[in-house]
Amino acid sequence: MKKTNLEVIAPSVDEAIFKGMTQLGVPREQLDFEVLDEGSKGFLGIGSRQVRLRLSIKGDDLTSTDQTPSAPVEEKQPNLIEDDLLQFTTRTAIELLSKMKIQANVTAKYGEADGNNEMPVLVDITGDDLSVLIGRRAETLNALQYILALIVSKESNKWMQVIVDVEGYRVRRERQLRQLAVRMAEQAVRTGRRQLLEPMSASERRIIHLELRDHEAVTTESVGEEPNRKVSILLKK
Repeated sequence: MKKTNLEVIAPSVDEAIFKGMTQLGVPREQLDFEVLDEGSKGFLGIGSRQVRLRLSIKGDDLTSTDQTPSAPVEEKQPNLIEDDLLQFTTRTAIELLSKMKIQANVTAKYGEADGNNEMPVLVDITGDDLSVLIGRRAETLNALQYILALIVSKESNKWMQVIVDVEGYRVRRERQLRQLAVRMAEQAVRTGRRQLLEPMSASERRIIHLELRDHEAVTTESVGEEPNRKVSILLKK
């Protein structure tokens, strides 16, 4: 049986239509098409995505019983969009690593929603000898995370929090920061004096704030200017 519809991926709409004409064996005027994905040129040349079209021969019987019902497809759209964003994030992270001459495994998933019901994108990178990706005081890792967040946010048309971890570094670092927060809070209570921590990234400062937000005796605040912004732990008034 001759195929009457298909999905095509190509750099442009015209190229996708030409591929469809070739595969379906019909001239352009006999084709209907629907743009499923307009594609993207990416950000700074990274994360580009090709056009995706659904093509069908005009006059094809859409009432045939083997056609997929429209309602279930509509119900699945939100999940497809989320999957697309995770796939885009994964592909972009791999491209960035490739430009750094680093081979690694990359996975992406959504984290727990915050108070605004926004879910961060968690990117996990694993492989052999990836210490170069972390750098001194995680400077390289934070730079990679910032660039990836910019690209993903541009793709999704809103700011997305992206958290990149390499071989469980951030998990270990979070545990250390939580322990530090508790220890310094105890010291603030014991001495009655404000405790000023070392400069940290916004994501690390957030861990300190969250760990002590329900503390009965101390409160926290961020002070200073980037990139030397710090967390101050002080007694509640």
